[in-house]
Amino acid sequence: MIKKVIKWILISITALISLVIVGTALLAAILNYKGANYWKFAKPQGMIETKYTSMGEHEVSLAEFDAPDAVWKKYEIWYPSDLEQSDQTYPVVVIANGTGMKASKQSAIYKHLASWGFIVAGNEDEHSRTGASSAATLDFISSLNKETQSVFYDRIDTENIGIVGHSQGGVGAINAVTQQKNGNLYKTICAQSTTSSAVAYSLNQMDGNLGGGWNCDTSTLSIPAFMVAGAGSADAGNVEENRLELAEGETQGICPLWWLRECFDSMPDTVPKVIGRLSDRDHGDIPFSADGYMTAWFIYWLQGDEAAGKAFFGTDAEIRVNENWQDVTINFS
Repeated sequence: MIKKVIKWILISITALISLVIVGTALLAAILNYKGANYWKFAKPQGMIETKYTSMGEHEVSLAEFDAPDAVWKKYEIWYPSDLEQSDQTYPVVVIANGTGMKASKQSAIYKHLASWGFIVAGNEDEHSRTGASSAATLDFISSLNKETQSVFYDRIDTENIGIVGHSQGGVGAINAVTQQKNGNLYKTICAQSTTSSAVAYSLNQMDGNLGGGWNCDTSTLSIPAFMVAGAGSADAGNVEENRLELAEGETQGICPLWWLRECFDSMPDTVPKVIGRLSDRDHGDIPFSADGYMTAWFIYWLQGDEAAGKAFFGTDAEIRVNENWQDVTINFS
C-alpha cells in the first residue's frame, strides 16, 4: 500500500513538473510571438497612429557586418528588399540602444521601420549614451554608399538621416547629434524615455560600467525633435521637479514630466519640437507603444509625406486629441 502511494506521489510530481515545463515553454513562445509582432497587439487611436503602427508595404531584408570595436560587435542593417533592384535612394534611421536592448534584441522595431521604406542601422553596443557607437554606425553605413560592390551603393539618401533612441539610447541619440563629429548629418531626432538629469547624476556617481557619460543637453539641438515618455511610475516617478534630495518614499522617474518640459524649453524655438507622454504606458513599453507616431515623425521629416505631419502640426493635430497621449506640447501649429 505504501509503495503504491509513493508511486502515485512520484507520478503526480512528474506530471506537475511536466505541466510547469510545458506551461513555461508555452508562455515564452507567446511572449516571443507578441514581441516579434508587437504591432498586432497595439491599441492605436486615430487614423495616422493606426496607419503607422501597422507594418508598411515593403518586404525587408537584413545585412550584418562585423564591427571593429569589441563593444558594439557588429552592425545590423534592415532595409526594404526592393532596394536591391531599385535605382532610387532611401532615407536612413540610426537606432541608439537602450540599456540591455542591443539591435539583435529589438529586430522587430528595425523590421517595422524598414517596412515603411527606411534603411535602419544599429549595433550591439549596450553603453550607447555617449553617441560614439551611433556615430560609428552612421560612418559605416555612409561608407557602404560609396562601395561599388555593396548592395547599398548609391542607395542612401544622405540628405535624409534620422536617429532614435530609448532610455540610455535617448541620451545617446541626443549626444550623437550634439557631441559627435558627424552629428550635423542628422535631419531629425526622436528621443524616447530619455534618462533624466536627476537619474543621470546618480548614475554618474556610480563605479563600473554604469559610471559616467549619462548627461545630455538639448539646448544645442538644431533639428526637429520629438521626445516622448510614459506616464507610468518608472518613467514618471513621484517627484515633480528636478530635486536630488528626496524624502522617504519619493522617487525620481527615469523620464518624468518635469524633465520633458525642461528639455522642451531648452531646445531652440526656431526648430519644430514636440513632447508628449503615453497615458497608460511605462518605461519598457515606450519603444513599441510610441512606434506609430515615431514612424509618422520620420515619414514626415525624411520622406516628405505631408499627411503624416498632420499627426503633429496644424490646429487639429491628431496627437493633441489622441486618448493614448497626454501632456502634449508643440511649439508651432
